[in-house]
Amino acid sequence: MIHTFPIAPGITLRCFSDDRFKQACMSIQLLRPVSREEAGLNALLPSVLLRGCESAPDIRAIARRSDDLYGASIGGCVRRVGDWQTTGLSCGFVEDRFALSGDRIMQPMTALLQDLLLHPVLENGVFRKDFVETERKSLILTLESEINDKRSYAQSQLMRKMCSADSYATPRLGEKAEVEKITAEALYAHYRRILRESPIEVNYVGSMEPETVAQLVSGMFRDVDRSYVNLPAQTPFRDGGGGEYTEQMDVTQGKLAMGFVSPIWDGDDRVVAMRLLNIIFGAGMTSKLFMNVRERLSLCYDIGSSFNSSKGLLIVNAGIDCDKVTETRQEVMNQLTACQNGQITAEELEAAKQYLCSSMRTVYDSTGAIEYFYSMENLSARPMTPEQVAEAVEKTTLDDVVAAARSLRLHTVYFLEGVNR
Repeated sequence: MIHTFPIAPGITLRCFSDDRFKQACMSIQLLRPVSREEAGLNALLPSVLLRGCESAPDIRAIARRSDDLYGASIGGCVRRVGDWQTTGLSCGFVEDRFALSGDRIMQPMTALLQDLLLHPVLENGVFRKDFVETERKSLILTLESEINDKRSYAQSQLMRKMCSADSYATPRLGEKAEVEKITAEALYAHYRRILRESPIEVNYVGSMEPETVAQLVSGMFRDVDRSYVNLPAQTPFRDGGGGEYTEQMDVTQGKLAMGFVSPIWDGDDRVVAMRLLNIIFGAGMTSKLFMNVRERLSLCYDIGSSFNSSKGLLIVNAGIDCDKVTETRQEVMNQLTACQNGQITAEELEAAKQYLCSSMRTVYDSTGAIEYFYSMENLSARPMTPEQVAEAVEKTTLDDVVAAARSLRLHTVYFLEGVNR
């Protein structure tokens, strides 16, 4: 059961009560509208905050305090849902009821999070320059490493082209060119501004009484100067026009990415039907794309699809020989046409339903999975619990899935081909 508490204007605590686990978890997320200028700053901030605070001024001191808390873990939290990006911290720690007699974990854990988030180590009134420079270089290396995974790179390039008029074109961790500009002064000014202006979401999963958690969390932000600004509402895909793009690189295997758009997104009752269609069409080893394009026709080395419900985008990725791009594209369209014509067996539909319902049950396998699912859902245009998803799955008919397929249209194609084709 979820208990929601308005801690202060713009600060919300959500407690998911569950006593099945020995470990609890908590996240603190500042919510921001996605923008090219801010994304890199938001991605870099948690890493810098985790370098030290006034009461634990370096990584070693933070590690000692974590060890004293039965080996608690603390990490950065940078997420994106639709038009919103989050930046903050998350932690996992042993429940008080499993600590030795007299020991308490929750209260000092909350105090450590407060110190890291609100009392960072400063130098001349801003973040330490060496902390910022080290973490900035690390983030740049992470962004540069994307090109080593050609499948991921192809999809990223597709999204940049496909979402040219939409905030979703901006990667979750920002653009390298923007990260390279970040200074200690700019990051600290950004930190102070978003701490003051941003809506804040605190999520807790564990067995402690929600009212007790609310008291601890409210104390964290008591002295913070706040003048928060409401986020603009989540929006469906904004179309800037599609196209076909080819990039050459020294690769032996081509990467084909095809982007489809649909009016069905998180704010639509038909979103579960689209999730089922995605499973039948391309998500998995029994999907039409895998069984036909790869297995029956041997047109690709790998192939699959994914559905981004926050924007209503369905993406197909395939690794192919560069001379098979035309045939592969045509067969992808043939399999979509088959779905649109209702060529879906009762067994395929039932298997997709079981797959989706099973994935919903795994949400409750750990406190971390619970926290991640509900924190992401709470940021969506219309949040759903796993139980609500499962209920909607059972009500979804073949006609609903076919209608979802018919709503798709090919929007953008990106192909990464070898230089010496």
